[in-house]
Amino acid sequence: MGLEAQKRSVDAFLESKGGEVLEEVTEVESGRKSARPRLADALALCRKKRATLIIAKLDRLARNVHFISGLMESGVEFLAVDQPTKDRFMLHIQAAFAEEEARRISERTKAALLSAKKRGVVIGATGRVLAARHKERAERNAETYGPVIHQIRSTGKFRVREVRDELNALGVVSPGGGAWHLPNTHRLLKRLEAGVLEV
Repeated sequence: MGLEAQKRSVDAFLESKGGEVLEEVTEVESGRKSARPRLADALALCRKKRATLIIAKLDRLARNVHFISGLMESGVEFLAVDQPTKDRFMLHIQAAFAEEEARRISERTKAALLSAKKRGVVIGATGRVLAARHKERAERNAETYGPVIHQIRSTGKFRVREVRDELNALGVVSPGGGAWHLPNTHRLLKRLEAGVLEV
């Protein structure tokens, strides 16, 4: 479930409940990691505004029972769109299942890599080639947005949020075929070496 799909899921849920978005936060760290800087920002905002943290899927938030327990004790109400009716007990169980599944996936991946190495497969070589191709394609694609970014910046709009809003207002479609958000706008500006880091 990619970021766009997660956003659509949350938007649809809020629309059905009449909720209002105070701020949209995108966490890029894995659900297996405990250091989640953007999540910390979201929790701080929720405490300040007495708001509820809404996420698309519980396993995207964390695959660690201890982490979920700590979040439950943080004083911030949170709700997973894929399981909106789950109580604390059921959330613990779901987190435990997610944690176990993550462990099994890791074991299967390690076993498959070991087996491939024994067969003489050079691990990582193909990945590096594909990564280089993807990077080159992304940079070429970014260049096509150069003229419109130059036009936007010529009006004095340099901040990422301003550029994002203007791209959406102009009806410019993102590389993914949808709207512009802070992450994909920031990536575009970075690829164009615009040097815009303010949000």
